[in-house]
Amino acid sequence: MARTKERTPELKDRLLGTAIAALETDGVPGLTIRRVAGDAGTSAPALYELFGDRGGLVGEIFAEGFRRLAARLAETEESADALADLRDCLAAFRAFANANPALAEVMFSRPFADFDPGPEELAAARAARDTIVRRVRRALDAGALAGDPIDISHVLFALARGLAVQEASGLLGRGTAVRERRWRLGVDATLAGLAPPHR
Repeated sequence: MARTKERTPELKDRLLGTAIAALETDGVPGLTIRRVAGDAGTSAPALYELFGDRGGLVGEIFAEGFRRLAARLAETEESADALADLRDCLAAFRAFANANPALAEVMFSRPFADFDPGPEELAAARAARDTIVRRVRRALDAGALAGDPIDISHVLFALARGLAVQEASGLLGRGTAVRERRWRLGVDATLAGLAPPHR
């Protein structure tokens, strides 16, 4: 009797989780179709049917990373100090990148030549940035920043992304205090430059 094909959302989620685990364990070289399918207890054809190819799988990993980042940023609380809340959001970005280096590499360094983000993946990235946009708007409304909220959000997202990549690669400094100081310098200098002229 032929085996029933298992092409369910549950299998797709399992394959995605297995692929992320393979990245976390063995990095980019560990993400092969055969490895992921085998670890998930299914076949390579099943993976191809669900994701199309390895680029499709990487796209799902990319989008999942940004969904998790968006959830982490959304967990930061709002207070009466809009600028402090924005700093907390950027600190949460850093904490996510430090806690999820494999995902962060796929999201920010694009190590796979067979993957180029499409509309769905870019929408997931925008959802993460939207939390920063909201925090920037609050800081603008409070008079702590001046400028276009979308422009400022792009700059802050790029700043956090760049610092996170530098930190992950060991190029931001060897000691914890040094890395902390450089993150703080980057954030403080950028926010100071975005402050209204009278501040």
